[in-house]
Amino acid sequence: MRNYRWLTTYVRQGFRRHALRPTDPVHVLLCIADHYEPGNGNVSAMQADARVDAWTHKYPRLFSKFRDSDGRPPQHTFFYPLEMYRATEVERIARLCREGFGEVEIHLHHDGDTAENLRRTLVEYKNLLAHQHGLLSRDRETGEIMYGFVHGNWALDNSHPAGLGCGINNELDILQETGCYADFTLPSYPSPTQTRKVNSIYYAVDDPAKPKSHDWGVDVGTRAPPARALMMIQGPLVLNWQCRKYGIVPRVENGCLQANQLPSRQRVNLWLRAHVHVRTRPDWFFVKLHTHGAVENNQQALLGEPMVRFHEMLALKAAADPNFHYYYVTAREMYNLAKAAEAGRRERVCELRDFQLFSVTVALAEK
Repeated sequence: MRNYRWLTTYVRQGFRRHALRPTDPVHVLLCIADHYEPGNGNVSAMQADARVDAWTHKYPRLFSKFRDSDGRPPQHTFFYPLEMYRATEVERIARLCREGFGEVEIHLHHDGDTAENLRRTLVEYKNLLAHQHGLLSRDRETGEIMYGFVHGNWALDNSHPAGLGCGINNELDILQETGCYADFTLPSYPSPTQTRKVNSIYYAVDDPAKPKSHDWGVDVGTRAPPARALMMIQGPLVLNWQCRKYGIVPRVENGCLQANQLPSRQRVNLWLRAHVHVRTRPDWFFVKLHTHGAVENNQQALLGEPMVRFHEMLALKAAADPNFHYYYVTAREMYNLAKAAEAGRRERVCELRDFQLFSVTVALAEK
């Protein structure tokens, strides 16, 4: 029952959650965080190359015609795995990003690691992506290279109960100290690494004496950020009572996009019901979805008719409802908007996408 502990939090949230009224303004901030692994399954370099080629060729052709409420095309955030790094793959993805379709961030699978090795590895990798490929972002005040993070196998901060997939109890501190601006791993259900805290944007503070320090934290926008805190941006995790197992037990909506979990109008409503937000901007709905988009079976969903229909549906909904607005954002932009909301800023989304961190990729493309 360890991976159902989140249900208690979810039930408590339900008492505070109110149904959307037709007159309520809705600004959907939509981010797709792709655990992008061209080498998944230990495939050959030729097959990995073909997977990347599918993305670089099909994505602009299928989605460049769509525009959000700011007039921007769909954005995709490629969390590229450090341990699968191939320069030719990264450069082709970087080229797609420079064309205006997304950004690259850091993904890592590691097991039985040490704090010293992790720290060195993350610093070396972020410098490689920034200096060799013109990727990642920089802090406007300090100029430091910054990155977003997704942990492989969901095992952030040694959170697997069997100690698998990490091995480091002070991982949150190491991430924060090496320039990680936010973690985008969650939700991880049905993995036993799932946290008690759900449907939240919050600050987690590391306790090096124990694993899974991000199991709980302080909601962004409720008080000043704690010292040594790392922002956690979660995707939706809700019960779907309209789709039941055996006709009785509700299925769980976890924000995953893949071959057997296609985007739909019903799922959009569930994502909105999760109401992941910063308290100072309740009209901003942070919808962080996740996928493993490089593998072939999921490409059929992400680079095919299901996603085309999804973007068409968003456009039609916005055209029919003057209170509904949607914005394609990268992980970096989602963080910037969370920080802007925390600061009480009331400008439009388009004016706050680069609030604290600016994209190295975009800056280079504009030169």
